Amino acid sequence: MSDDRPPPGLDLGALRRHLDAELPGLVRGALGARLIEGGRSNLTYAVTDDTGTWVVRRPPLGHVLATAHDMAREHRVLTALRPTPVPVPRTLLLCTDDSVLGAPFYVMEFAPGTAYRTAGQLAALGPARTREIVLGLVDTLVDLHAVDPGGVGLDGFGRPDGFLERQLRRWGKQLDASRSRDLPGIDPLHDALARDLPPAAAPAVVHGDYRLDNVLVDSRSGTDTLTAVLDWEMSTLGDPLADLGLLTMYSTPLGGPGPSPVPTTADAPGHPTAAEITARYADRSGRDVSRVSWYTAFAYFKLAVILEGIHYRHTLGQTVGGGFDRIGEVVPLFIAGGLTTLEKG
Repeated sequence: MSDDRPPPGLDLGALRRHLDAELPGLVRGALGARLIEGGRSNLTYAVTDDTGTWVVRRPPLGHVLATAHDMAREHRVLTALRPTPVPVPRTLLLCTDDSVLGAPFYVMEFAPGTAYRTAGQLAALGPARTREIVLGLVDTLVDLHAVDPGGVGLDGFGRPDGFLERQLRRWGKQLDASRSRDLPGIDPLHDALARDLPPAAAPAVVHGDYRLDNVLVDSRSGTDTLTAVLDWEMSTLGDPLADLGLLTMYSTPLGGPGPSPVPTTADAPGHPTAAEITARYADRSGRDVSRVSWYTAFAYFKLAVILEGIHYRHTLGQTVGGGFDRIGEVVPLFIAGGLTTLEKG
């Protein structure tokens, strides 16, 4: 299968030469490629030859925020988690030489399954299957947070002490790096979070962007099985409740006029509520979740910053793929969600 016009950011000739040198015999026949839509940060490509498919991940083009697109970290955590109950694709190669594709990248096996990004996709499955898929997502999160970092070679992967304070500082800096317009409420949200940091939970491997959109579910056997957790670019060692807060945020309808350009499944019939997700996590993990509202508000803040960065890159003409033109309009909804969550406590 050949493609004379590969997607931007992927030089198939350079990739083929590198794979032939590093993994002789892997590629058989001409390479083709397509951009896997859905992601709004790192670029993900399905690369195909005459016999199989692999996945290539690289940072976005153009404006890249420091530490936000570390391919080596993502490759390391995927490799470490492979023998654990957490389903991840097998990694094949990491390249840190920018001269090959213009940025670091890694190659991994292609995992089967569907990424459910919208309430409409889940609605087609029916309420019962939707509920079980989302509760299975919660159970996999509990499995992740039960992994012993030292036992899988992730010692030093992060600094759990002071994790929340550093996270707030980091995302504040990311916001400053992407400021191009006035965003009412975002600084008060940051300040309110900083004034009321919860005590740190027992540390764990944190995914950093854990949601239904970042896993694959395979139904070919007649049951819905979570086959892969993807998009580990923000993973570290830290407070696991940050993952729970993000998941509860995505399980709360965003509101706003018209369909949102940000994937959400919260409105699907049968989708567990944020309270049900929190209760399931608490029951399975045994962790104290009494301050989950802070973590949910922090998730709103972090997503507002991430989306503002994407909006900024789009204004500079540095995004690849569709759906970026409306990203900027939903940032205020995330700011409002964070402020409201803190007010309700």
